[in-house]
Amino acid sequence: MSASPAATAGAAGESARAPSLARRMACFVYEAMLLFGLSLVPGALGAFFFAQTGQQHPLQSPTALRAFALVLYGVYFVWLWSARGQTLAMQTWRIRLETSEARPPTQARAFARYVACCCCWFGVPALAASWDALPPWPALGGFALWITLYSLSARLAPDRQFWHDLLCGTRLVDVRPAGSATLRPRPR
Repeated sequence: MSASPAATAGAAGESARAPSLARRMACFVYEAMLLFGLSLVPGALGAFFFAQTGQQHPLQSPTALRAFALVLYGVYFVWLWSARGQTLAMQTWRIRLETSEARPPTQARAFARYVACCCCWFGVPALAASWDALPPWPALGGFALWITLYSLSARLAPDRQFWHDLLCGTRLVDVRPAGSATLRPRPR
């Protein structure tokens, strides 16, 4: 029987090491693929309502569907971060979220981290794209550039954590055994 994440985190204490930036970004990409599947839920609900009524409901607007997806993502992240400290992608890449006291975050702290993540990762390029009224491809390039710059800025932060983690009092820790230093996810 394996130890609980809280017991493992408490045992690791201050000696917990941050995962490499490459592993965190691989986890980021894997998380994006999982969220793509989750994003199909609002679209499927919109199509279901349209099929039932034959007309588009005001809640089927692109803005309403984006807001619904944002709430759905929030439930996914906050629930998993506060319940076990790991999302599905984080489990695969053996990365865990914990507080600076080496404990799983509370739901309030996980929610604060979710809001901070949205603002830090996507807020700046979204504001720039809407302010300049950029067409889709340049806006997407701006997002990619910002994500690259923001992730690289973690190299300048204390303990190489992301800035939103420092802001929220959380940190990402490597939960692989000390001897394993490869980039591969754990086998299933």
